[in-house]
Amino acid sequence: MMTLKTGKALRSAVLALGVTVVATGCTTVNPYTREDQTAKATSGALIGAVAGAAIGVASSSKKDRGKGALIGAASGAALGGGIGYYMDVQETKLRQQLEASGISVTRNGNDIILNMPNSITFGFDQSDLSSQAKTALSNVAVVAKEYDKTALNVYGFTDSKGSEQYNLRLSQVRASEVSNYLIRQGVKVNRVVAKGMGEAHPIASNKSESGRAQNRRVEIVLSPLS
Repeated sequence: MMTLKTGKALRSAVLALGVTVVATGCTTVNPYTREDQTAKATSGALIGAVAGAAIGVASSSKKDRGKGALIGAASGAALGGGIGYYMDVQETKLRQQLEASGISVTRNGNDIILNMPNSITFGFDQSDLSSQAKTALSNVAVVAKEYDKTALNVYGFTDSKGSEQYNLRLSQVRASEVSNYLIRQGVKVNRVVAKGMGEAHPIASNKSESGRAQNRRVEIVLSPLS
């Protein structure tokens, strides 16, 4: 149970680190405006500071809780901010490389998600990569090789037409085609994992052609390596 004194130590440590993190917050280039912006790493550092401070308090003696909170907060902030900044810069470079490629780039925490719609990757019911997809994936590989502390999880998805078993197999083949192409471009094999998801996890209704078209896709999720 957290005492009043412990709570004050925790709040003081996080506040001190929070001021430092915000004052010296990392900046990246906004991929749309090309202007400097505060990096997502700042929030990552603050989250890390809170977690680190709590650990520091829990592992310290009563008289050293203030010191333990401060040390823990500093360590947590460095870890959280470092990973966040690493992914920030990688995200910006991917957006620049994939501009006008038809591939969307979104961010979920420290994960970067590349959504490759089937219209630019594979023909209907096909598993051979298009030339447009190969060009885009070559650009992904350029960034991935530079940021080699990132894992690339490749997921294939289909619509719900056809049997579930067939769709699962097709999605696996397509995910493997994408991952194998990345590996041929120089991304280390131990960083790339391919998995077919079949018709699971649709992002639109399968009742319309436009919805089914959205569900036929490959996603590459780039995550920090443990």
